[in-house]
Amino acid sequence: MLKYLIPFLIAFIIAIIFIILGIILGRKIKKNVREGIRHIHSKRIFRFGGIAIIIAFNSAIIFNKDLVITPQLWGILAASWAIMIVGTWDDFKEMFWKAQLFYQVTIAVFVFIMGIRIYYITNPLTGGILNLDTGIGVLFSAILVIFWITLMINALNWLDGIDGLSGGITFIGAITIFFLSLKPEVNQPPMAILAMSLAGASLGFLIFNFYPSRILAGTAGSMFMGFSLAVLAIFAGTKIATSLLVMSLPLIDFIWVIGERYRSGRSIFKADKSHLHHKLIELGWSQKKISLFFYLVTILISIIALNTRTIGKSITLILTALIVLIFLTFINKKIKNYKKIKD
Repeated sequence: MLKYLIPFLIAFIIAIIFIILGIILGRKIKKNVREGIRHIHSKRIFRFGGIAIIIAFNSAIIFNKDLVITPQLWGILAASWAIMIVGTWDDFKEMFWKAQLFYQVTIAVFVFIMGIRIYYITNPLTGGILNLDTGIGVLFSAILVIFWITLMINALNWLDGIDGLSGGITFIGAITIFFLSLKPEVNQPPMAILAMSLAGASLGFLIFNFYPSRILAGTAGSMFMGFSLAVLAIFAGTKIATSLLVMSLPLIDFIWVIGERYRSGRSIFKADKSHLHHKLIELGWSQKKISLFFYLVTILISIIALNTRTIGKSITLILTALIVLIFLTFINKKIKNYKKIKD
């Protein structure tokens, strides 16, 4: 287990060092950093925690003697630096959503070219395998990879609205992928090392981001966390079903928010406070309580995901979606009644 603990500790320590440096630096330049609309905090806070996460993750990988830096892995590392550059620019001066989406798709295409591909998909009902490594299957694989990475990037970006939420979910997701990689039927030690590197970096960040936060992930951080969970799911033998389950709560909220914005005639890409965590804040929940609620639900789903096969995962995902949708409907009705009473 030492070969998994070392990259975790390296990423964890480096993340802490750079975050402390970032907090000190942020006191001097934070007046030049834009405020986020979605994030709830009482004062302007340094938004570049993502830089520390990315540097920590990359360092733990580059200096790891048990890893062979393949073209696919080089692709992940290069993409993470591109995310840091684009995200940091957005943290200083907000980019138009079309430009952000363009860069996200470009990054997804890049890692696909570097070999991060879905080579097969499993029929959720029969367990049968459909190969995507030849002919038209390659094109279908590219579409799936681009959609999956873009979806995860934006889901984590939108989730980063209160202290401790995105970092905590990323940590749980990374640990889940770690245990998944060690299962006998998977047996991917290199993937376990990558997952522990991400877990260490995200935990180092979470220490300073949990309520009350002293630093935020920023666009670079939230985009990187979504990107890393997406590519690790593909890298881990296309274990997207497991990642879908782990991320089911933020993903369903993501889809729900898009639906609400569309029905109200607003742009689906314009930031607002219509997410589940914002609604819970409106009902009087504290940021700490909301984060712990998301953690608990995600951990329970992760345990189920690690102990069920394809059909079981599909059933669990459907049941989870139904429960979350019912919960969201209940919350919306409660908020409407609360507003009527208040008026």
